[in-house]
Amino acid sequence: MTYREPARTTTRRIRIRRIRVAGLLVVIAGIAALGHQLLASSSSTATSPIDVPRSEHRAALGEAPPSTAWPADGQAAVRIGRSQIQAGPNQHAAPIASVAKVMTAYLVLRDQPLRLGQHGPTITLTDADVADTDRRREQDESVVSIAAGEQLTELQALQALLLPSANNIAAVLARWDAGSADRFVARMNATARSLGMTHTRYTDPSGYDDATMSTAADQVRIVDRAMRLPVFASIVATPSATLPVAGSVLNTNGLLGHNGFVGVKTGSDDAAGGCFAFRAIRWIDGKQTTITGVVLGQPGDDRVAAGLAAADAMVDRIAGHSLRQVRATPDLRQRTLAPGTAPRIRLRARHRTGVDESPHAGSAQ
Repeated sequence: MTYREPARTTTRRIRIRRIRVAGLLVVIAGIAALGHQLLASSSSTATSPIDVPRSEHRAALGEAPPSTAWPADGQAAVRIGRSQIQAGPNQHAAPIASVAKVMTAYLVLRDQPLRLGQHGPTITLTDADVADTDRRREQDESVVSIAAGEQLTELQALQALLLPSANNIAAVLARWDAGSADRFVARMNATARSLGMTHTRYTDPSGYDDATMSTAADQVRIVDRAMRLPVFASIVATPSATLPVAGSVLNTNGLLGHNGFVGVKTGSDDAAGGCFAFRAIRWIDGKQTTITGVVLGQPGDDRVAAGLAAADAMVDRIAGHSLRQVRATPDLRQRTLAPGTAPRIRLRARHRTGVDESPHAGSAQ
């Protein structure tokens, strides 16, 4: 007698396995189709005008700032704490005026590092430097008074560059560091590329040239990198400095020391409008949080004040967006503005003895 049950059992198992395999293939095919649809959908979705990565729109709290955080005019970008850079609308390459000096100072300090308390090597100014200063003064650039034979330490030169925004000292530092302005500018652009600043082009070390262009998002990158250097952060947080010939010079940042602002650099001229690269420290969700940002292209008769006001309002709205926000300590006072409200900026009186900061529209500060 022949017993065939094992054969039927084996056949049944084979059929079950085939059914399982077929079902698995159907599931895989479905997943593949869904993935293709999602990829097509994401490809057809518009990003920013200059392809700012989506990750750069995320906030530290897991969401983008409210739409009211961004200035009504120009462009802006911000980094909250250690989050990705968040770019506001209207990102496009535009003149940045003296905000360009952030890159100039960064390169000088990278090549000639200083520690806190150090003054660095001395730079002797020449007749050619004086002639260049006179030329710049005649075309209403922001300069500090100098004299042939005057010696500035590296620290003093950086203070002249970053506080009163001296275009003539930007040229001096470029030649001192790289041998010529052209070589220095080439290094500025190489550094920008290395930092992923893909929409930036420097044509001069001061930003006076309107062809020096960037975006707010790109500039946040270099501001954040420069603020990692203790000497840079210390200089931009200084209200004033004393230079050998110019005497006392004041920081053009009228927000310094108010509402948590600890730097960084103003900029203004006809083409750029009001610009301000900044860092502020505010209480968000019970902890002190750095807000690093840049505003460009702010309109107004007083362009410096316009840039400061836009940044102040933006920081207020970002900090006030958290429902769990706690009251700031006295030295980091904050106030929340209603959308569309601009704060009043009280600019420090400019020292007119040693610093020639022309009120004309062409000056870059």
